Amino acid sequence: MDTILLLKAVILGIVEGLTEFLPISSTGHLIVVGSLLNFNDERGKLFEIVIQSAAIMAVMWEYRAKISSVFGGLRRGDAAAQRFLINVGIAFLPLALIGLVFGKHIKAALFNPITVAVTSIIGALFILWAEKRRHTVTVESIDDLTWRDALKVGFAQALALIPGTSRSGATIIGGLFFGLSRKAATEFTFFLAMPTLIAATVYEMYKERALLSVDDLGMWAVGFTASFISAFLCVRWLLRYISSHDFTVFAWYRIAFGLMVLITYYSGIVSWSAA
Repeated sequence: MDTILLLKAVILGIVEGLTEFLPISSTGHLIVVGSLLNFNDERGKLFEIVIQSAAIMAVMWEYRAKISSVFGGLRRGDAAAQRFLINVGIAFLPLALIGLVFGKHIKAALFNPITVAVTSIIGALFILWAEKRRHTVTVESIDDLTWRDALKVGFAQALALIPGTSRSGATIIGGLFFGLSRKAATEFTFFLAMPTLIAATVYEMYKERALLSVDDLGMWAVGFTASFISAFLCVRWLLRYISSHDFTVFAWYRIAFGLMVLITYYSGIVSWSAA
């Protein structure tokens, strides 16, 4: 196996794991880093799907007790477990339906570093706005969510179809706007990621099945492992972080990231045309 290719797999795996659940856009970072590493062809895009599945596994492992509790409750006919699962399903629908209709066109037109840079900055302004306004909490825990709350968060998540927006950023900040506590918004984002990313992974793997190759198993294994470990550590860190901090630091990071991409592009330091 090519050592350089394995190094690229490790880098992209770490990038995916660290950015998937932070409000800074994993898709945007993978587009930019993949462009810098010259690994943004069809093979590279398939690899991104593989490492995304590792991030899902990491968050499922972190919340394995809650997942077990929910499915155990379903078997017992527990109303709270049923309501929770229905809420996750309702929140999943907007992105799924809009993605099926417009996903191909969005990818063709917007999946490039310049779009990522602009939307990263715009998203940062929304985060700063959300953190400056008075935050009235009406939903303290994810178990307190109504189907209307879930639907509103689902529509916020649909904004993440635009690269650079950040799926977790849209759902967390949307949740804050809709009255969820910081902890409830963050945890619901994690649970909503499970059906969202699993569905996206299965769909993309099926669509790109012609690119599947046994020769890439080593690269996938390395990237998967790097993504799983970094995502697991990141989720644990984020849960501790939000207990005493807001999301302002991520807004400033997004602005710096977006400006860096725009400055390097317009100054000619980096050519993003191949992305």
